Amino acid sequence: MANSLRAVNLVSAVSRASCRCPAHALSVTGFRETHDSHHASQPSTDYAFEMACSNIRYGPGVTKEVGMDIKNLGATNVCLMVDPNLVNLPPVQETLSSLHKHNVKYSMFSGISIEPTDDSFRRAIEFARKEKFDAFLAVGGGSTMDTCKAANLYSSNPDREFLDFVNAPIGKGIPIPSNLKPLVAVPTTAGTGSETTGVAIFDYMPLKAKTGIAHRSLRPTLGIVDPLQSSQLILLKPRSGVSGLRKRSHWERDTNTV
Repeated sequence: MANSLRAVNLVSAVSRASCRCPAHALSVTGFRETHDSHHASQPSTDYAFEMACSNIRYGPGVTKEVGMDIKNLGATNVCLMVDPNLVNLPPVQETLSSLHKHNVKYSMFSGISIEPTDDSFRRAIEFARKEKFDAFLAVGGGSTMDTCKAANLYSSNPDREFLDFVNAPIGKGIPIPSNLKPLVAVPTTAGTGSETTGVAIFDYMPLKAKTGIAHRSLRPTLGIVDPLQSSQLILLKPRSGVSGLRKRSHWERDTNTV
């Protein structure tokens, strides 16, 4: 009997330590503990998280489907934004081939800064406002995708000033409407994850500060993740093979690890 009791106590202790979720407050003895008593000895109440991200299509060679996807969105005039270093490389060339195959009209902008600034964002926004685009397509890394998000946002809201949507306190932090055009992202790097987020980061040069624009409406409609693109870049540009190390070497003092 004593051994059985010790076993029950051990399982109960492990259960308490492994999950702080109120939905799993049922102890091994068969009774449900109250929320307060279950959490009384716990240092934190962070027991859950939510993942809200774009639709992702992953697979070798899926870049060739981007023209079909744009066509299926009903787009007739696409704003294509690409990394200037990739214009003549497979990621962009395969994208263009797919657009041509499906007779998709587009205008291409390659004035992307490696680390976006308010000036580089403004140039992209000005380009996007010149025509009536009904869809956006980004091919490149995080800088390209973030720039395309900003261009989509401000061209969809031409009456707004640049700082209106920028996060406070640098900007006004005005809520972003849900009137943005569809945006398809073709990432060529593995690390930024910008194809899944509603965030566009840039350097605000007047204050020498890094800030951004954040809202769920900024999330790409579709992320086309083609592993062949990053593998081709490693072969063509060997230095890109170590780009992931930078992402893993950043450390935030107050980070909340999962």
